[in-house]
Amino acid sequence: MERCAWCLCNEKMIKYHDEEWGVPLHDDRKQFEFLMMEAMQCGLNWNMMIQKREIFRECFDGFDYQKVACYTETDINRIMETEGMIRSRGKIEAVIHNARCFLKVREEFGTFSDYLWKFSKGKTILYMGHQKGSIPAKNALSDAISKDLKKRGFKYLGSVTVYSHLQACGIINDHTEGCFRYQEVMEKSPTVRKRRDKES
Repeated sequence: MERCAWCLCNEKMIKYHDEEWGVPLHDDRKQFEFLMMEAMQCGLNWNMMIQKREIFRECFDGFDYQKVACYTETDINRIMETEGMIRSRGKIEAVIHNARCFLKVREEFGTFSDYLWKFSKGKTILYMGHQKGSIPAKNALSDAISKDLKKRGFKYLGSVTVYSHLQACGIINDHTEGCFRYQEVMEKSPTVRKRRDKES
């Protein structure tokens, strides 16, 4: 069975690829988890995030954004002292801050998922060339979303980080054409094909 090459380093990465990566996501708690893992990853690698995922869940109440938004200095210290946790106070504070921003987006749009998917008009995007493995680090869509998130106060969510999130949550299908998940993902959501980096 053929898979995207990036996931082949260990079983946890394969499981993440096979079951979650690229699946159109409309659950806000999962959106928050993926987005905050992306923020925590800045300067590190995704394999480390997957390996430490249960530690993150323990530290942040299973990524319950309503609980995280209420965290205090006591919680920051608790998280900093958790064995195996990435001890970056700035990133931990950013997750808490972003939870509060996340709630504001929900107040405005009903759900964060509704807010995010409006950028692609509710469709999964398949960029020409990406299925051959020619994938950029960011594009015009991630630029626009990152800019809007920053305007709303979110931290650690630059265009490269946002592009990774769009791949993870299925707004962009970047499975390679030979990967067994490529067609499966397209069948889970209406798909629009676009010329690479051409946004309307």
